[in-house]
Amino acid sequence: MISTVLVAHPWLSPVALVVLAVGGWLAGPWLTGRPRLAAVLAAVSLVPVALLTLAPVDRELFARCTVGWALPTPGRVELMANVVLFVPPVYLAAVALRRPVLALLAGSATSAAIEVVQALVPAIGRSCDTNDWLSNTIGAAAGALLASVALRRWRRRAQARPIGTNPDS
Repeated sequence: MISTVLVAHPWLSPVALVVLAVGGWLAGPWLTGRPRLAAVLAAVSLVPVALLTLAPVDRELFARCTVGWALPTPGRVELMANVVLFVPPVYLAAVALRRPVLALLAGSATSAAIEVVQALVPAIGRSCDTNDWLSNTIGAAAGALLASVALRRWRRRAQARPIGTNPDS
């Protein structure tokens, strides 16, 4: 169903990516000062990832795994959706942990684990694809980059504050 909507409206994924980038830039310094909230939001943002990648679907598999290396473009709606899917959890985890590289590696590893599960459990009706992993990892890199910017902005604001002031006021 989601693929059908994305094919009918291929602009949705690029617009979502822009919204995430702008929203991440605007909310980043505020959210960086609240790592527990960022961690909770990161966990919540993994729910759609699990539902969209591991929930069983009723379809016949023609291939269990596909190996290919295509970069996502607005015309490749499924690959663009895979990019967008991994931006929020990696961004939020990187802000919570204050470690963008670690969050990027975890996001890429999570995507690889999802593809392995899809390959080893044919009963869920999903096939693994290296293009999905690549697109998810590009999304994870975008999330980590957004988090790096947020962390840098937060540190600059903290350095500019007079000593003894509340950073969250």
